[in-house]
Amino acid sequence: MKGTVHYETRGNIALMTVDNPPVNPLSSGVRQGLADGINKALADDAIAAVVLTGAGRAFIAGADISEFGGKAEGPSLHDCLNTMDASTKPIIAAINGTAFGGGLEVALCCHYRVIAPKAPVGLPEVKLGLLPGAGGTQRLPRLIGAEKALNFMITGDPIPGPAAQALGIADAVADGDVVASAIAFAEDIIAKGSPIRRIRDEESIVAADRGNAELFDNARKTAARKMRKRFAPEMIVQCVEAAVNLGDFDAGMQVEAECFGKCLKHPQRESLIHMFFSEREVAKIPDVPKDTPTQDIQSAAVIGCGTMGGGIAMNFLNVGIPVTSLEMNQEALDRGFGVIKRNYDIQVQRGRMTAEQVDQRMGLLTGTTSYDDLANADVIVEAIYENIDVKVETFEKIEAVAKPGAILASNTSGLDIDRMAAATSRPESVIGLHFFSPANVMRLLEVVRGEKTSNETIASSMKLGRTLNKVAVLSGNAPGFIGNRMLAGYTRQAGEIILQGATPYQVDNVMLQFGMPMGPFQMNDLVGLDLGWRARKLGGMKPEDVPITARVADKLCEMERFGQKTNRGFYIYPEGSRAGQPDPEVVQMVEATSAELGIDRRPIDDDEVLKRCLYPMINEGARILEDGIAIRACDIDIVYINGYGFPEVTGGPMFWADQQGLDNILADIKKFQAEYGGPAWEPAPLLEKLVAEGKTFASL
Repeated sequence: MKGTVHYETRGNIALMTVDNPPVNPLSSGVRQGLADGINKALADDAIAAVVLTGAGRAFIAGADISEFGGKAEGPSLHDCLNTMDASTKPIIAAINGTAFGGGLEVALCCHYRVIAPKAPVGLPEVKLGLLPGAGGTQRLPRLIGAEKALNFMITGDPIPGPAAQALGIADAVADGDVVASAIAFAEDIIAKGSPIRRIRDEESIVAADRGNAELFDNARKTAARKMRKRFAPEMIVQCVEAAVNLGDFDAGMQVEAECFGKCLKHPQRESLIHMFFSEREVAKIPDVPKDTPTQDIQSAAVIGCGTMGGGIAMNFLNVGIPVTSLEMNQEALDRGFGVIKRNYDIQVQRGRMTAEQVDQRMGLLTGTTSYDDLANADVIVEAIYENIDVKVETFEKIEAVAKPGAILASNTSGLDIDRMAAATSRPESVIGLHFFSPANVMRLLEVVRGEKTSNETIASSMKLGRTLNKVAVLSGNAPGFIGNRMLAGYTRQAGEIILQGATPYQVDNVMLQFGMPMGPFQMNDLVGLDLGWRARKLGGMKPEDVPITARVADKLCEMERFGQKTNRGFYIYPEGSRAGQPDPEVVQMVEATSAELGIDRRPIDDDEVLKRCLYPMINEGARILEDGIAIRACDIDIVYINGYGFPEVTGGPMFWADQQGLDNILADIKKFQAEYGGPAWEPAPLLEKLVAEGKTFASL
């Protein structure tokens, strides 16, 4: 059995300590130890109360996911909790550290809870496609009320000790050592003869919520907005409804068990658990040893203080790393600093920061117009516009001032890292750090290794990503890297589909229904249609040479319909609104363009739209794996979920492809190849190989 629970006595108090490093999950040995320890304390007349805590930095961090689907040894968690519930001696949880999922449910089964100030508690099961299945949906509403309990479980976000006390989850916040505080709490209970308080028997709080249908309607609306397309939130709502309306704990537990079973069988659960493990897997780089030395980043410099540069600077400021921001002139600096300050002020208005925190972060930001002021930075990130010649020139300037050992990084979204590295005498220190916009919000950081990038630079950059609270994924150096290379086929197909018979609004709606946060034409409007149009004009491209998939966008730009920035693009945006409205004039323009190109339009069903948008991505993903640009299929999944809004409930594009059956996808790709031709529909050799061998992307 894995894990144990130590038992000792402190006077008339039994102290039980969960010991299952590193985070004390509820493995078989822990469950056995909990049951044995409680029974031992109950059998000892000298023991008046029990204090339960965890060893190390966690109380109990949840269930042991590695045991899911297998035959469980020893007592079940429900058996343990029933033993605790039936205890005739008070049990006090000394929450010393992380208490997530089943760990918090154990604490809720204790009769009182004392928590360390920095100990986080949460019920994050919803993020794995599950719900609290050990009484959490029944006990928590009885303790803090249905509305608060629903919000806590549907978001799945953790809160620290003082917030847990304010919410009503904890009875006291420890002053000093949490075990000592819990023992003192227990002694006080014993001295006062306080009754044992079983949450399962509390009814007054949920009785007050009875008949309040609006409460549950609001919870469903919140879930639809914050947890789009997820199955588990509705199951959580149904469980809490049972806790409120049935008025019987055991009946509510039966509903919880049924809903948990539905979640367990739902395909989203497998997808979300895939994402859980994938986020940990992407940190592992086979050819970079774990013991590779890393640089401690104490200071940063960012070249450019525009939209990207300012957002990148905020990432460093948010974790207390001083930033020197370089711009061409003081006016540009002032403008960039103003945007950063406004972004922080918005957070203050929303209650997510204090004015003092804003002042502290802005105090770490220094502006300059001289490269000489970058000399002491541990990492220098260039965030100028996407032009390889200008970037090469910038790296020549960085080379002249950067101190030995500094990481020299480019925020390019797809340009050649090796060309930039060649402009320096230290290519081993050059790397791509591709932040996604808005950089201060998006979780993804694409770390791009060049041909000569050293292991130390790679390891330090991956560590920096974690420091900045990003999900860092390593990519090889190729045009577009992982994300943008795959995106090209998606947007190109969308452009072809509307010329052949669909409308932009049908295509966008199909992708929205699939779970994407926006469709390709909504995305174009957001980014700005004029970016590609201006690039083609500056490059001297003749109208007849413009790709047919860009013809409609260019026509819109000729009418100064650049997207959201001008309130008109593929959609019409009423003044001050980001919600676009379809425009019949655009449909007419699409139809006219089809006629000009000699394309006969036909009805295209939603299934074909979905496949033609997604399958080129899958096909290109196979090439990326074959070329070694991505290490694993799950690396691509993490990139697309965290950088491009691919729906989490699918597990990412490559995992989703495995679920659809690679043989089915290959057959459709060959069908589209016969119908439409072109390189987009040339099957990737790796895809054909996997189908021939009956394997999946996950098997690689």
